[in-house]
Amino acid sequence: MNKKDIKILLVDDEPDILEIVGYNLTNEGYQVVTAKNGLEAVKKAKKEKPQLIILDVMMPEMDGIEACEAIRKIPELSTTLITFLTARGEDYSQVAGFDAGADDYITKPIKPKVLVSKVKALLRRLKTEEVAGSLITIGNLVINREEYKIVLAGKEIVLPRKEFELLSLLASKPGKVFKREDILDRVWGNEVVVGGRTIDVHIRKLREKIGDDSFKTVKGVGYKFVE
Repeated sequence: MNKKDIKILLVDDEPDILEIVGYNLTNEGYQVVTAKNGLEAVKKAKKEKPQLIILDVMMPEMDGIEACEAIRKIPELSTTLITFLTARGEDYSQVAGFDAGADDYITKPIKPKVLVSKVKALLRRLKTEEVAGSLITIGNLVINREEYKIVLAGKEIVLPRKEFELLSLLASKPGKVFKREDILDRVWGNEVVVGGRTIDVHIRKLREKIGDDSFKTVKGVGYKFVE
């Protein structure tokens, strides 16, 4: 996918951020659409269907966390990447962001070169992983990698991108214990620093949606999918 084909939705209530970040991304060749609050972000996301959304946390009307949760409930945006803009020291925002379905976060104040580098790293994830077999069938669970679709006992389940990728990874080799560092590397990317609790949060959500018995924790090592 060429840069000119990539659409980025930039959401912030500070005009300076919209102008500076928007300029740098446009200068890189990306299409940039902007919104000034969470409500506008959800509407623009539905209409524009961007590949990446850069979302400020603290905003009027609807904050970034609420906007992210709303966007993650829209099936056609299930593969859209979402990264938060957070102020230094806002660890709670980062954890809440991942809980809401975010893929990453960028810390303010924003340095243009770092921003562009981060965006490029995020967009590399759009390239479909070359994994043998696009369809995984385990009992009454069907995972369609190409369509980002999950069917459990005949019922389709919509999962946020990271939950889908984590489930897809674990289910690709039932019984295999995936180490925590391997999961972080293959699902979040080795260029991203996330807290250790991130995996636990995503596993908890998968247990709620797929079934508690399908996932086993191997203390001090990682997780595995159980048939």
